[in-house]
Amino acid sequence: MNDGSRMRAGDTLNTSLEQVLYQVKRVIVGQDVLLERMVIALLARGHLLVEGVPGLAKTLAVKTMADALGVEFQRIQFTPDLVPADIVGTRVFNQKVGEFQVALGPVFANLVLADEINRAPAKVQSALLEAMQERQVTIGRETHILPDPFLVMATENPIESDGTYPLPEAQVDRFMLKVLVDYPTGAEEFVIVERMIMGLETVQRVMNAQQLAALQRETQAVFVDPALIQYAVRVSQATRELKAVGLDDMARYVTFGVSPRASIYMILAAQALALVRGRDYVLPEDVYSVAPDVLRHRLVVSYEALGDNVSPDDVVRAVLSKVPLPQVPMQDRTHERTAAPADDWTWAPPPR
Repeated sequence: MNDGSRMRAGDTLNTSLEQVLYQVKRVIVGQDVLLERMVIALLARGHLLVEGVPGLAKTLAVKTMADALGVEFQRIQFTPDLVPADIVGTRVFNQKVGEFQVALGPVFANLVLADEINRAPAKVQSALLEAMQERQVTIGRETHILPDPFLVMATENPIESDGTYPLPEAQVDRFMLKVLVDYPTGAEEFVIVERMIMGLETVQRVMNAQQLAALQRETQAVFVDPALIQYAVRVSQATRELKAVGLDDMARYVTFGVSPRASIYMILAAQALALVRGRDYVLPEDVYSVAPDVLRHRLVVSYEALGDNVSPDDVVRAVLSKVPLPQVPMQDRTHERTAAPADDWTWAPPPR
């Protein structure tokens, strides 16, 4: 495919993406950050964790996005009495044929909504680990491949403790992004009430799974300068060695820094954000913008941090303020993406 045909294909895909967002905004009022992060997760083939108090349209946003995309959608309401077979499926005995057959669970869909995921115990939550990481499920001795694309968007309620379980660190690390949803403004809440009184509009299907897969391939082709990869690595390393970046007072608040998966996801999410913003190359601001959502749930803070009311977001903001952004010059983007990073960096302050 030459540059001209590729540009026309990219324009078509971006137009489809705009139509999806338009359909979702017909139902969802505000929540621009959530919707943008949902699109980033879809394009980057990453899973999304959404945290917010009840009534902020977290579930409705995911359901509306699935309707506009036209992909197979399943919702799993997590409760304390769930068992892993309720999610991935199980083997059942068919008396007519006299043998066991596999009944696949609701995880076999393109977009899975794990609603209130922190209400299920660790054994059930861990049932999603293989599905989220390997995109397959093992039932008995048989391995079943999940549909492509496959994405998990999970919601959790932060204000209740009865009947809830903290997510295992291994599972939290599988989520590319964690988004915190806040209350709407007064004007937005007025429109929300007005729409609910009048009835929600019907969302039109403007995309399908094949088009979504094409957008994901387009995202993988977005150019990333090696200096930005080095920046993501430095940010991740700074969370493990806070004293090395001059954050001696913060060191006692962090028990474990982020894993290398954070560096990977910062770049993948930045590629998707660049495509959403109409570019085929990543800017430093793209990496900086997605960094808090990639890092906040991977930091393990100490009990001292809880006592001093220091949140992971406080640590992330401090780290981002200490690691300067590279000012990447516009270059010929035809060279290999694996080229070594330049030694002579020029620096610019983080965007406000």
